[in-house]
Amino acid sequence: MKIHVRLAAVLLLGALFSCQKEDQRPPNILFILVDDLGYADLGFSGSPFHDTPHLDQLAGESWQFTHGYSGSRVCSPARATIMTGQFTARHGITDWIGAKTGENWREHNRFDPMLPADYQHALDPAHTTLAEAFKAQGYHTFYAGKWHLGDEGSYPEDHGFDRNVAGWDKGSPVGGFFSPYQNPKVADGPAGENLTTRLAREVAAYMEEQREQPFFAMLSFYAVHAPLQTTQEKWAKYREKAHQLGVAPEGFEMGEKLPFRKVQDNPVYAGLVESVDDAVGIVINQLKTLGLYDNTIIVFTSDNGGVVAGDAFATSNLVVKGGKGQHWEGGTRVPYLIRTPYAQPTATITYPVTGADFFPTLLDLANQPLLPTQHLDGVSLKPLLQGYELPERSLIWHYPHYGNQGGVPSSVIRKGPWKLIHHWEDNHQELYHVLDDPLETENKIQQHPEVRATLGTELNHFLEQTYANLPQPDPMFDKEKYDARITDMRTRLLPNLEKQRMDFLDPTWQPNPDWWGSQPVTVD
Repeated sequence: MKIHVRLAAVLLLGALFSCQKEDQRPPNILFILVDDLGYADLGFSGSPFHDTPHLDQLAGESWQFTHGYSGSRVCSPARATIMTGQFTARHGITDWIGAKTGENWREHNRFDPMLPADYQHALDPAHTTLAEAFKAQGYHTFYAGKWHLGDEGSYPEDHGFDRNVAGWDKGSPVGGFFSPYQNPKVADGPAGENLTTRLAREVAAYMEEQREQPFFAMLSFYAVHAPLQTTQEKWAKYREKAHQLGVAPEGFEMGEKLPFRKVQDNPVYAGLVESVDDAVGIVINQLKTLGLYDNTIIVFTSDNGGVVAGDAFATSNLVVKGGKGQHWEGGTRVPYLIRTPYAQPTATITYPVTGADFFPTLLDLANQPLLPTQHLDGVSLKPLLQGYELPERSLIWHYPHYGNQGGVPSSVIRKGPWKLIHHWEDNHQELYHVLDDPLETENKIQQHPEVRATLGTELNHFLEQTYANLPQPDPMFDKEKYDARITDMRTRLLPNLEKQRMDFLDPTWQPNPDWWGSQPVTVD
């Protein structure tokens, strides 16, 4: 009986996916990418603090991948993975573009034991990008927001986008989230105009302009990257909410290199998250107003995990360990939604997926030819949406660098429930059963040597096959200076962060008078 019910469900879903009329134009694609948004930063994914009604509604109409991963723990590599359908070791952008490597790393005075590996500093034009793939099939393409995949000559318009608003080489909003933006790729709006809202309105205007032909539009928010900025109203709202929920006596704990935020109660960050939700509401309402919603595939995701340590110490990922820049689940586990116009979701999906999968999945959902020689590491997820299963496969992350958020050089492989972490500083490994242990508390390396061996061999083979760069020991490493810095993070930075946290929750606290620069990036 269960077999017949499952077969009926599969046939029904197949019919829904094939119900597009032959004379109906191909579906539009709206790809929404947020910067630094954490796995548990949204209402539907477990946040008790951030209000995200538009995204919660979208999630209810979308396929939710509860084990959705970004392509990297930091931005540029993850964005390159989306654009190419390839893991970082293969496309070569393994760190955020602009990060120092080799002996230049010493300029940071962080006294780490290794020198970070070099990496590609721009998206290789030899790739056929996701935008170019859709453009070749007659789609008009549009990009709005953060790019960070190369300097001039490697902007969105150089990689398949017909038009580009605000995308250039910078990885953060140089002028902040309020006009003037100090961005040569977008005209300033009225003084104090919100950048997140502006980007959404640019996309909304574009969709109206292109309503008569299929389009691929990418809305890539600079939010919720630092500097953290919001409005007086949103700050007051979340300050009050934090007190209503009860302010924890301690909001941070010391991690391996930096303090980690362990609670969600930052009212400035919460306001920034809500501004993203407001902006998503703008573009979705526009699709409905234009009568395009029922023929548009929508993707919503983040380029990496939420910032728990470093930068602005903005959030906590709550149900997974760590955050942006780190090898823990919180560094790469992200919100991952796909809304299809032909079938309503029947359940959440636990199959592990990654940013590399968007490339073949979107082509497949739009009934366009796949490019298997390009998206070498991504697979189409369409069968999952139709009720079928996909074979077990490996996801691989390679980060031979140190990060601003306390991350260390490491490579990671996940296959099935298992996750193996290889640390390049001393070549030790950790093994976690992440289905049962998402907080990665119990290292099972001794109990399962066979799993360690199998995954380690596969990881090494992939890195060799892709000619992956590796970090090298620093001959000038000074352990006393290294230990002194860690002590400073514990004795000076940690209490300063606790004080700042309470200041944000104090009604008398004031940022800049115009609220256009409410919090600079923390320099540790």
